[in-house]
Amino acid sequence: MAAENSKQFWKRSAKLPGSIQPVYGAQHPPLDPRLTKNFIKERSKVSTVPLKNKKASSFHEFARNTSDAWDIGDDEEEDFSSPAFQTLNSKVALATAAQVLENHSKLRVKPERSQSTTSDVPASYKVIKSSSDAQLSRNSSDSCLRNPLHKQQSLPLRPVIPLVARISDQNASGAPPMTVREKTRLEKFRQLLSSHNTDLDELRKCSWPGVPREVRPVTWRLLSGYLPANTERRKLTLQRKREEYFGFIEQYYDSRNEEHHQDTYRQIHIDIPRTNPLIPLFQQPLVQEIFERILFIWAIRHPASGYVQGINDLVTPFFVVFLSEYVEEDVENFDVTNLSQDMLRSIEADSFWCMSKLLDGIQDNYTFAQPGIQKKVKALEELVSRIDEQVHNHFRRYEVEYLQFAFRWMNNLLMRELPLRCTIRLWDTYQSEPEGFSHFHLYVCAAFLIKWRKEILDEEDFQGLLMLLQNLPTIHWGNEEIGLLLAEAYRLKYMFADAPNHYRR
Repeated sequence: MAAENSKQFWKRSAKLPGSIQPVYGAQHPPLDPRLTKNFIKERSKVSTVPLKNKKASSFHEFARNTSDAWDIGDDEEEDFSSPAFQTLNSKVALATAAQVLENHSKLRVKPERSQSTTSDVPASYKVIKSSSDAQLSRNSSDSCLRNPLHKQQSLPLRPVIPLVARISDQNASGAPPMTVREKTRLEKFRQLLSSHNTDLDELRKCSWPGVPREVRPVTWRLLSGYLPANTERRKLTLQRKREEYFGFIEQYYDSRNEEHHQDTYRQIHIDIPRTNPLIPLFQQPLVQEIFERILFIWAIRHPASGYVQGINDLVTPFFVVFLSEYVEEDVENFDVTNLSQDMLRSIEADSFWCMSKLLDGIQDNYTFAQPGIQKKVKALEELVSRIDEQVHNHFRRYEVEYLQFAFRWMNNLLMRELPLRCTIRLWDTYQSEPEGFSHFHLYVCAAFLIKWRKEILDEEDFQGLLMLLQNLPTIHWGNEEIGLLLAEAYRLKYMFADAPNHYRR
């Protein structure tokens, strides 16, 4: 029944469904009836006989067995001379094209005419804008001029990173002489540090591109929160905190041989000689004893995490920086037995407290199952998949897991991947950044990984990739390379830090 109704509908319809109809737009007027009249008459005289399918019988069988709206006889009853089946001849096409060109030429003349007509209109007939509209138009034009400047001012200024010698150590006396700009920066640091109440925000801003060697010890104590900003309280604070640390030594250090502390002390005792084995300073017995005391006291005062392998590396930058306060020559080869006992005690206590402040912000990296590191490695994987999908897919192709190489980057804060001089420069910025060691470090690791993208993509097997990622050629890196790395990390942080969904799939 439904099939018969649909057939009757199509038979009553004057036009075939799907037939092509002439469509006219604003730029294309209808065809001139004088040109198409003769063409239609000629077409109506031609008798059109529809072609039948060679397999009409089979098609009729198909039509009878299906409920189709089409009827095989519909097209036989239609008049193909109707306008629905008109086609254009050459005369009609040429006439239409000429009409289109004429319309285009008229459109070009219209703006000029409109301007002339408005100027000829008497003043009494002109449209007068209200004062608010005029003010609005002026404001919009002014805002168009101010917008580019406003956008430039709203963007945070990227710190200028000074360039120094490529391999020279800032802590060595063999560093190149200071430039005029470096002298100016040093003078600014001294003014900040000598003021009655040091502006810590300004100090962080100045420290981001690196801290001069001469003022780094005091600057690090302030940025880590170990020293107060008030200059009058600093001396008393240092004296009190140093006495407090050696009070811990007297109270707890003898317990290292007790049964419940033996495992902790044994692990520390094993790891200390492995700390920067290529630097003579850390192979001296007196320095290793200092490190053992620092790490053991910290471990028993933080039972939630205790001592974990990798924490021993975090003492070294503080120790070197505070040692440089008393040494002008090459620190890495200096014999600490030449220092007085009071100097060594000050260096040891200051290193302990500053390391404790650092670890307070990343302690979840060292608690059970190290959840902080797990989260950071996962975040690194998501971030790299967004900023360099080719490198990410290369790792997946050869089944390289980020945890296999990035765990050490997070656990040791890239200290095993960079020379000590580069780590010290890196920590200048980390201590200047809010949550530098816990948050900004993620973007530094991402920038560090992408830095080696060419070498990574050249490796085409699992073993080669891991060997590369665990032995990256940074031995000749200096402050220039670290400055570029930090600049790229800052760019990534600016793009993704406040929009974490951008790197979540």
